[in-house]
Amino acid sequence: MIKLTLKEKSALLVQALPYIQTYSGKTIVIKYGGNAMINEELKAAVISDIVLLTCVGIKVVLVHGGGPEISDMLTKIGKQSKFINGLRYTDEQDIDIVQMVLCGKINKDLVAKIQNAGGKAVGICGLDGGLLKAKKLLENGVDYGFVGDITHVNTEIIANITDKANIPVIATIAGGKNGEVYNINADTAASKIASALKAERLLTLTDVVGVLKNPNDESSLIKQINISEVPNLIKEGVISGGMKPKVDCCVEAIRQGVKSAVIVDGRVPHSILIEMFSDEGSGTMIV
Repeated sequence: MIKLTLKEKSALLVQALPYIQTYSGKTIVIKYGGNAMINEELKAAVISDIVLLTCVGIKVVLVHGGGPEISDMLTKIGKQSKFINGLRYTDEQDIDIVQMVLCGKINKDLVAKIQNAGGKAVGICGLDGGLLKAKKLLENGVDYGFVGDITHVNTEIIANITDKANIPVIATIAGGKNGEVYNINADTAASKIASALKAERLLTLTDVVGVLKNPNDESSLIKQINISEVPNLIKEGVISGGMKPKVDCCVEAIRQGVKSAVIVDGRVPHSILIEMFSDEGSGTMIV
């Protein structure tokens, strides 16, 4: 661990001040998943960052996934996870497991950790109070099973929680118009929620540094991308694979009124604070 002098520590605090003033009272949506959710040390750093943000007056909305835990539970009951175009195919038995793992174990574990760190959290899923409404996702005739496309976000429920300085911890399950339960991709859910809230910023924690010009060279990080540049970067193959849907979600959020979206390396301890409160930032910002 790098030890800072008192002068260096004070300089960091002074640098953070204008950012704190800018974001105080604003809404930030954080999509939480990947390695930062599995590694206990990184999980503790994420939780402490979120609590600190709320302590300086920022309204944090935490949207979480739980892919590895869902896959583990399906394995335990003898089922193999199936993915189509990067999305988990979810059959009638799978959706029960997804709901149990996301809305139960993971959601309540995060709530407990936030509260143990001195924060106040309320764990909810898209079914609670009709928070998330969805229809069956169909793309080019592809059937993903019980995977949904969000059609409505009840922002009043979220506002009621954040206005009392609580942190909504949202599990990405949604309800259909006829009582169906749908699994929602967490990146997509975070984008839709941020858009509905007209959030100041969407932070997506992932397992890479950000968008790289050269996928084999982390020093080739692209720190900022305008949405007008995205089609060419996709055409050139710079944005490809698992990064493409994340960028697409960020672009859609910005088009719907979110001020900026950042793909942040969740493997770096306190990457949220680095992004929010430093001149250098962390990851790739899409504006």
